[in-house]
Amino acid sequence: MFNEGNASMNGLLGRKGANLAEMVNLKLPVPQGFTITTNACRRFYEEGKIIHPAIEQEILEALAALEHLTGKRFGHRENPLLVSVRSGSSISMPGMMDTILNLGLNDETVAFLVQNEANARFAYDSYRRFIQMFGSIVLDVDGNLFEEELERMKLNSGVELDSELNANHLLTLITTYKEIIVRETGEPFPQNPHTQLMMAIGAVFGSWYNQRAMIYRRIQKIPEHLGTAVTVQEMVFGNLGSTSGTGIAFTRHPSTGNNELFGEFILNAQGEDIVAGIRTPHPLSILKESMPDTFEQFRKAAHTLEQHYHDVQDIEFTVEDTRLYLLQTRAAKRTAAATIKIAVDMANEGLITREQAIMRIDPASLMPLMQYKIDPHADVHVIGYGMNASSGAATGIIVFDAEEAERQHRTGHSVILVRQETTPEDIHGMVASAGVLTTRGGVTSHAAVVARDLGIPSVVGCESFKVNLAERQLHTDSIVLQEGDVVTICGSTGRIIHGEVPLVPPTFTEEFCTLLAWANEYKTLAVYGSVNTPQEARFARKMGAEGVGLCRTELMFMDPVRLPIVARMMLAHSKRERRKALHKLIPLQKQDFLGIFRAMAGCEVTIRLIDPPLHEFLPNPATLALEIERARVAGDEDLLEEKEALQKRIDILHELNPSFGHRGCRIGITYPEVYEIQTRAIAEAALELKAEGITVYPRIIVPLVSHSREMKVVRENVVETLEQVFSVYLDRIDILVGAFVELPRACITADKMVEYADFLTFGTNDLTQSTYGFSRDDAEGRYLAYYLDNNILPENPFSVLDVDGVGELIKIGIERGRKTKPDIKIGVCGEHTSEKQSVRFLQEIGLDFISCLPHRVPSARIAAAQAAILKTRKPK
Repeated sequence: MFNEGNASMNGLLGRKGANLAEMVNLKLPVPQGFTITTNACRRFYEEGKIIHPAIEQEILEALAALEHLTGKRFGHRENPLLVSVRSGSSISMPGMMDTILNLGLNDETVAFLVQNEANARFAYDSYRRFIQMFGSIVLDVDGNLFEEELERMKLNSGVELDSELNANHLLTLITTYKEIIVRETGEPFPQNPHTQLMMAIGAVFGSWYNQRAMIYRRIQKIPEHLGTAVTVQEMVFGNLGSTSGTGIAFTRHPSTGNNELFGEFILNAQGEDIVAGIRTPHPLSILKESMPDTFEQFRKAAHTLEQHYHDVQDIEFTVEDTRLYLLQTRAAKRTAAATIKIAVDMANEGLITREQAIMRIDPASLMPLMQYKIDPHADVHVIGYGMNASSGAATGIIVFDAEEAERQHRTGHSVILVRQETTPEDIHGMVASAGVLTTRGGVTSHAAVVARDLGIPSVVGCESFKVNLAERQLHTDSIVLQEGDVVTICGSTGRIIHGEVPLVPPTFTEEFCTLLAWANEYKTLAVYGSVNTPQEARFARKMGAEGVGLCRTELMFMDPVRLPIVARMMLAHSKRERRKALHKLIPLQKQDFLGIFRAMAGCEVTIRLIDPPLHEFLPNPATLALEIERARVAGDEDLLEEKEALQKRIDILHELNPSFGHRGCRIGITYPEVYEIQTRAIAEAALELKAEGITVYPRIIVPLVSHSREMKVVRENVVETLEQVFSVYLDRIDILVGAFVELPRACITADKMVEYADFLTFGTNDLTQSTYGFSRDDAEGRYLAYYLDNNILPENPFSVLDVDGVGELIKIGIERGRKTKPDIKIGVCGEHTSEKQSVRFLQEIGLDFISCLPHRVPSARIAAAQAAILKTRKPK
């Protein structure tokens, strides 16, 4: 029973059940009920999706206790107890599992409600809803069949809202719904309330493994074994008339974080109307205006809950004839900006500590704050407005269903998913979309809540727009858009704009800067940026990078001016030809290094010598074949000879597996002049800035080393070149030479590698590829999704560090490297360095720094602070 539990029983009762119990303990107005535990759910699956007779008996005993508490009897024709049956995992999964309301209604009990409530419309509306929910969720009847009949009834009756249908309309719908169930299932709608209850509990347990729930768990990394609890709770009715209604409210604004009660309310409605976005709700102020005493009671209850939980609460409530009932409370989903503001504000208010504020931030959730916004100076064509449900801006082609969104995303398109309202079945399409637009629903609808959770922009309730699914069109007041047309949505202002719009870089709030400053006080890992240009270096410094952990020089050559020069260098037949091409690159590279050193004045800058898979710089074979054929047809013998000679050279250089081909230090060993030229450019840039009084700390790193002798040869070449530059400039500067460890052999021979390396940096992207034998591009595009869906791998190893394999290799490398050189500086760069689990592991094994892309630096700073905090909490 609710009065037997508390909030600490989250794992057993699910979050919903535990919080209902806690609210009962706080003496708040909660409808009575009981919770069927997650243990029962797991047993349900272990025993072949059957509710064990012993558990069924316990349910009946709890039901009898509920009857005693309420003074009503389940299934009684004169004083019926009606209940809701709701899911509730220990980790919030909004809308992903199923709920059945008004359970216990049948032809007899509804007749009593009509007779005694003097409100036939309320009774028939509740019965209509129950048959529809039970039919679609429990009996697996296509829910669209019910919706089509409802829409047809509204159209024939000349009304727009469900609430405008009268009792006769609803009674006709009830008859039609029953006919649908007989036609689709071959059985009549079940009239026995006990049968209804057991079937509903089984269906809610079963919804743990529906498609949308499984997709959501994979996205949110929620374990499969947890299962869901089920709460059975006395029904209270918001559809009793003008003094009743349903609402959802947040104790602080979930988009901005402002300390204000924020929410929505619908008069004469049940909870599903607002959650599913079936009706567009009104601001919470309508409750204050129509029922001020009830509003004040709710305001006090909301304040009590926030103070009790020390966190923003998302509260679902119903008002039945002016009487307030709280149906659930949970930690509110919120935008990244709101998360930060709320955490900092609560710490400043003394409600939580600074440590707690930092620990509340999911580093991954900061990525939306790196999104660009619409340029305020741009000339835009606004075609409509909706509610600003989730901040940020997105441009993309419009699509009208989740499957098409997923398909277009796979082909490289940015997608705006347009729906009347989203449902939990749309989750895979929302994940694939850059933004979401709905024509119905409010800021607490499914679309809004999930978009905020995913960190994508969303505009909802744009009622001036009409979706025509049959024609795949979006009708606005001024234009008809076809599927595939481009729009821009602004989730911060609610604007919908025709076409693509220029975007501007993000700006950061005072609270964000405060939080990052607090993170710096706690973290012990240095956070560097991985940059390739002076512009990226400046951005990384702005994001708080303490240096450059990796500058990939080969990516400096990918522009149209430099690429042909690099291609000539790669295709050269002799050292003389190669040097000729390289000398054209020196001034260009030197300017890059000057810019990066200036941006990072006073900080370490690690520059990786060129590491080019040759195919990235050479002409495309298919394009070259076409050019040869054109020259042959045109009879241009000189051009034909030139192109055929080029083709022969490319054939000679062709590699079957370029990822492990003639690249990395192998280039520097076989063509030492390449690394000589790069080293010269680095040293000259550093010395010229030193002469200007700018302090620089350049470091050179050698890529893809697998053997200590490779490191020895390259180091000797680099050091000799540095000495030549120093003698010319009559000055010198300390430039360390390190090893980039990306291969398993380099990890396990790190004790020998450090004899010639001043520092080590592990590159987790290539180390993951070489450890697994995966080609990342092929794996992620083909079989890796299958591995994740079928639990062959628990995580994508290119996103979350594989601690048992790749992590163990890094540990071996650190231990053996420091055995030879105890004080050697060691770091990591790669995709993993802003992911919280990976950073926690890297903290524990004793690294000195991590390096990530510039826009991920804030996430890495938070992750590093969290890792340091957790390390201090860990028992020694």
